[in-house]
Amino acid sequence: MEKIKAAVVGLGRIASLLEEDTLREKPCTHTGAIASNDDCILTAGSDISEERRKLFAEKWKVPVYEDARQMLAAYKPQILVIATHPDSHYKYCRLASQEKVPVVICEKPLADNLNEARKIASLTQGKDSLIIITNHERRYSQDYIRAKEILKEGKLGAIISVRAVLYMGKTRRILDMLWHDGTHLADAIMFLTDSKIKHKRALGAKLKSNTGTAWLEASLYAEESKSEIPVILEIGAERNHLVFEIEISCEKGRLRIGNGIFEVWESVPCPYAEKFRSLQKTDEKFNGPTGYFANMLKDAVVCAKDPKRIPVSGAINGLRVIEYLQSIKAWNK
Repeated sequence: MEKIKAAVVGLGRIASLLEEDTLREKPCTHTGAIASNDDCILTAGSDISEERRKLFAEKWKVPVYEDARQMLAAYKPQILVIATHPDSHYKYCRLASQEKVPVVICEKPLADNLNEARKIASLTQGKDSLIIITNHERRYSQDYIRAKEILKEGKLGAIISVRAVLYMGKTRRILDMLWHDGTHLADAIMFLTDSKIKHKRALGAKLKSNTGTAWLEASLYAEESKSEIPVILEIGAERNHLVFEIEISCEKGRLRIGNGIFEVWESVPCPYAEKFRSLQKTDEKFNGPTGYFANMLKDAVVCAKDPKRIPVSGAINGLRVIEYLQSIKAWNK
């Protein structure tokens, strides 16, 4: 069977360079995922940086181009990975549409503003529409998939509230954290709860600050029940460590998940006081690879074979995150 042809535009960290990180689960880049998939073949790469092109060609042994349109015309890939800066995502998604590329994997955030995010999403509509996968990788990660199953099983009861924490180093601006990894945080919350997030108000440090802590109050609107779930996101600077964590508080327990975290707690009779109940950690654990990048590429391959498929993480999911991020922009003054 003929292999699915894939190409990459933007040959930086998430496209290729992070594959050199010895501690990360592999594959941990788009190109690594392509190379490890038996149904795919990497055909070429494109970047405006000569140095990036050289490194990519040396590592992956494929032709490289400065001009992405020239690359697409030469190789006609069925999957195009767009791993450039967000301000160019619409440009390359539109180029993919013009060159009749069936499937695009677009890095997060989907765009750097709401107008262009909407334009990208519009490319997925109509007769000759693109299939666009947004790289919200936790939708493909087996630990998050299992966490969602646990919540769906109902043993923990109804979701009552959500708390999330994001720290990304001592000197980064809160705004940059919000748009870089807060993108993943917001989408993961929506994925786990089958809800849409809506900003309500903000407390604490200003987004443009690189000191202090901001608390973003929001609500989740469940698509099935139409119920409202309160959310608080804590995003802080000045820490010398990274934290990405979501805690979902339920009627009969709680679930905590994040980088290096997978915990399920259940309500049991309190061992310290009569007629009370306490939370007790269960034996539920997650071990083994998450398959986050590999599973995303598998989804893209299936989409390339079936143009009617709805991807696990589509353009609409990317758009919803941008809508949320844009909704708090008025506070960023």
